[in-house]
Amino acid sequence: MIVLSEDSQRTSGKDAQSMNITAGKAVAESVRTTLGPKGMDKMLVDSGGSVVVTNDGVTILKEMDIDHPAANMIVEVSETQETEVGDGTTSAVVIAGELLDQAEELIEQDIHATTVAQGYRQAAEKAKEILDDGAIDVSTEDRDTLVEIAETAMTGKGAEGAKDLLANLVVDAVVAVHDDDGIDLDNVAVETVVGGSIDESELVEGVIVGKERVDENMPYFAEDANVAVFDGAFEVAETEIDAEVNVSDPEQLQEFLDKEEEQLKELVDQLVAADVDVVFVGDGIDDMAQHYLAQEGIIAARRVKSSELKAVARATGARVVSNLDDLSSDDLGYAGSVAQKDVGGDQRLFVEDVEDAKSVSLIVRGGTEHVVDEVERAIEDSLGVVRSTLLDGQVLPGGGAPETELALQLRDFADSVGGREQLAVEAFADALEVIPRTLAENAGLDTIDSLVELRSQHDGGEFGAGLDAYTGDVIDMEAEGVVEPLAVKSQAVESATEAAVMILRIDDVIAAGDLAGGQVGDDDDDGDMPAGGMGGGMGGMGGMGGMGGAM
Repeated sequence: MIVLSEDSQRTSGKDAQSMNITAGKAVAESVRTTLGPKGMDKMLVDSGGSVVVTNDGVTILKEMDIDHPAANMIVEVSETQETEVGDGTTSAVVIAGELLDQAEELIEQDIHATTVAQGYRQAAEKAKEILDDGAIDVSTEDRDTLVEIAETAMTGKGAEGAKDLLANLVVDAVVAVHDDDGIDLDNVAVETVVGGSIDESELVEGVIVGKERVDENMPYFAEDANVAVFDGAFEVAETEIDAEVNVSDPEQLQEFLDKEEEQLKELVDQLVAADVDVVFVGDGIDDMAQHYLAQEGIIAARRVKSSELKAVARATGARVVSNLDDLSSDDLGYAGSVAQKDVGGDQRLFVEDVEDAKSVSLIVRGGTEHVVDEVERAIEDSLGVVRSTLLDGQVLPGGGAPETELALQLRDFADSVGGREQLAVEAFADALEVIPRTLAENAGLDTIDSLVELRSQHDGGEFGAGLDAYTGDVIDMEAEGVVEPLAVKSQAVESATEAAVMILRIDDVIAAGDLAGGQVGDDDDDGDMPAGGMGGGMGGMGGMGGMGGAM
């Protein structure tokens, strides 16, 4: 009996496993050379000629044109890592690829994939315990350590030349938005400006609103300003239902216009009565209202983004109001200064000198657009790791030290694991050493000598011994100030293991021949699912598809 259509393709058993493992390894290999302080960059060019130059793992994998479904599962590892902890995306993908490589060797020795998967899970559980035991507690008030963590995240990226300045700005920004509810990085706005050098980047303890005054006659600057935030339209109120007004003579028309002006004047008078100096409006502002606001010396901005309105309210302590009739002095926020300034040729409103800035803005400068974009990515990684450290309060030494320690202890742990799972635990330990090995390769060092020295020092009890990519020496990473949040390493091991196990458990891949013939759930004239629907999202099964073209 024929179940599948004649156009369908099916790969089963070891062929399917081999194909998926090869795809996963290819993804890992594509970002491996970017790892570490001496990692290289990738240039990604799309069909329109747009260029991205970066060594940020998740950015590379997002921009690459990957079709293979198993390869996309590895890409998801980097995206999860980025979402959860903000850094370590390349490490997570490289570990996942090496786990698949080690598993392939075991499968070729007739060890069942589920046995390998079980051993990997046991090893990952033990690895988490080892990392927790070796973690260093950090006080959230230990500014020096927080700066070191931010610097480590920037090392090897476009921002490295000014990492001292940028790391301090990042720490100031995260500490500023830290409150009882946690740390929401949405409250740290990163503004990029092409022009100047990276050293001219600065932190504004307040909000930069991407708008300018609506009227040239309004003041450029307001000191000790009372700030109102209004998310409606500063215009004549419209009726809820459709209505017509019949005007029979010019006097009636004039009365009608005078009444509209009077309503707008009353709205402005309400702001004056509440002693408002600056108003941010989410919708439009009537031309006549702009005139009256300028007459009263009130600075106004219109069509301000909802996110910026919330940021202004949070920074100044204002309450967002939707009806000006309800506005009172209790709804106003306070800012020491509100001023219109030029930023890279654009006029923007700076809300600064607020009492307790719970929303801040980082202005990132750079010589070219590509430089600025890469610095922005480095800063976003740093923001993520500083946030993780402040929330968890635990760090680990960098430079391949945790992975070397994990490999050492997991080999000892393997002896206590019964059955064939023992081989999988040992393979897991070998896979983790891909990180120090890759760090050595990318730095142009001898990988064997570096690994031997690392193992020797860890065998002697030096948990913090890591590889200095600049000198080739094995040194104490904690003393050197190269530290990373515990959450980054734990998440990398966890997500890499889950992805590898999922891929290993697949032994049958089915795809329809007409991949462009419709999506699952589309109905044809007969009400039946189209033949091509089954494989709608599984293009490029025969290989890596568009990967090569993007690289």
